[in-house]
Amino acid sequence: MTYISAIIIPTIISLVLFVGIKEKKKVYDLFIEGAKEGVKVNFKLFPTLIGIFLAIYMLRSSGLIDFVCNILASVTELFNVPNEILPLAIIKPISGSGSMAIATEIMAHFGVDSNIGRIAATIMGSSETTFYVIALYMSSVKVKDSRKIIIPAILADIASIISAIIFLR
Repeated sequence: MTYISAIIIPTIISLVLFVGIKEKKKVYDLFIEGAKEGVKVNFKLFPTLIGIFLAIYMLRSSGLIDFVCNILASVTELFNVPNEILPLAIIKPISGSGSMAIATEIMAHFGVDSNIGRIAATIMGSSETTFYVIALYMSSVKVKDSRKIIIPAILADIASIISAIIFLR
């Protein structure tokens, strides 16, 4: 497997170059065109990314996440759900890097083979950074009304979190 992973990218690049030369395309010029398009897309998405990162920072700094976790803790105790999962469940739809930091902290503290560690890993693998993805997709295609997308996406995140907790109990 190590050998395959080491040669896969050079193989793909060589294959693209070979096909481009065989079809008498200007491979380098096409590469430059693609790179220019990529930069244009990044400039279009940059304001959205700045807004998302600012909102995530404000949520974390304000203590709102801890406040929501404290409110939800009484409900989760009724269902015997570990309270340590709550910050991850709240952050995951918002921030991939924030949720990765929380999941890493959970696994370092409780262990990867613990029930809480397995629930955290399953939440990380089965849910999405919903708001981030929706914001990027909506801004890239210039759709203004995202209400019809956000509600089902959040429901899917909730379903994946509840499923992780139920199946790993």
